[in-house]
Amino acid sequence: MAQANNPELGRDGWTGWTPDPPPDLRDEPPERLLEYYRQMQVIRHFEERAAQAYTQGRIGGFLHLANGEEALAVGGLAALEPEDDLITHYRDHGVALARGSDPGRVMAELFGRADGVSGGRGGSMHLADAGRRFWGGHAIVGIHLPIAAGLALAHQYRKEPRVVLCIFGDGATNTGAFHEALNLAATWELPVIFLCQNNLYGMGTAIERAMRVTELHRRGAAYGIPSARINGMRLLEVRAAVASAARWAREGKGPVFLEALTYRYRGHSMADPELYRTKEELKAWRAWDPIQLFAQELLEAGVVTPEALRRADQEAEQVVEAAIAFAEQSPEPDPATLHHGVYRAPLAAALPAGGGNGVGAHLP
Repeated sequence: MAQANNPELGRDGWTGWTPDPPPDLRDEPPERLLEYYRQMQVIRHFEERAAQAYTQGRIGGFLHLANGEEALAVGGLAALEPEDDLITHYRDHGVALARGSDPGRVMAELFGRADGVSGGRGGSMHLADAGRRFWGGHAIVGIHLPIAAGLALAHQYRKEPRVVLCIFGDGATNTGAFHEALNLAATWELPVIFLCQNNLYGMGTAIERAMRVTELHRRGAAYGIPSARINGMRLLEVRAAVASAARWAREGKGPVFLEALTYRYRGHSMADPELYRTKEELKAWRAWDPIQLFAQELLEAGVVTPEALRRADQEAEQVVEAAIAFAEQSPEPDPATLHHGVYRAPLAAALPAGGGNGVGAHLP
């Protein structure tokens, strides 16, 4: 259950906010639930194959994997409308895939190829897909939070019923940009959802060694922002919380701060020897694997069959293998295009994006 901390600001019309509870599985269309499962499996397989390609020298630079955090990406993005904005940090592969970016083009970007979503210029940490209103992938910790506030200000100024979902890690809450963004968003009542992906470690530093108050959602209360802690390993709980936060922000009531407790099963990056946590801790958290947990819940509720899950597993593997093949055949960027993209060209018409009305009506 979500634990809410909802300050009363004493303003007319502000009655407080709490996240909606997750729905009963039996009230959800089975096809939608199965698609959520398939999307999480695509992300898991994508990350595993990316790790393999990295060790083979086919991916350069840094590689930050999100194994174990799939429910946050799929559940959070399912709560958005296609016209809403998304911005995140460098652990961005799963978020890009959940938003609807083509897996082949995302993998090609990791390979540094011309067909990548950023033309091979950004690599793993700088994925972006403007047509789907996904504005990156940002490598500097916390730097994208003020950008999220700026996107939300644009929607408010234009009187557009859109919200911004800004995803960041627990380490970002100790940066100045975090506090500046939350203060401005609260003061101007901007339509932005600050979603903290708390995986308990900032690189190799345990959260309790870096900050006295480890219940990070309480930091939102300091700025008068309705805040809550949710279980980031449960997809439908994430979707319900983000959907209710989006509804609050879309109605002009200002920002919401969500802290999603989650865990990464890989190191901070592929260069991380993981000497700061024990095998016992990792084993305990694997019992909360969001994909296996979701599959078990689906089977126990009788909404899908084991065979349907096996087919979804096979489809996910096929999608990722096709993405690897696409990336391998994609050409290297032409050196003549080195200076392309320095100045912005007009944005083409918006492409179909992942997300919907909070209940998955956009899914088949």
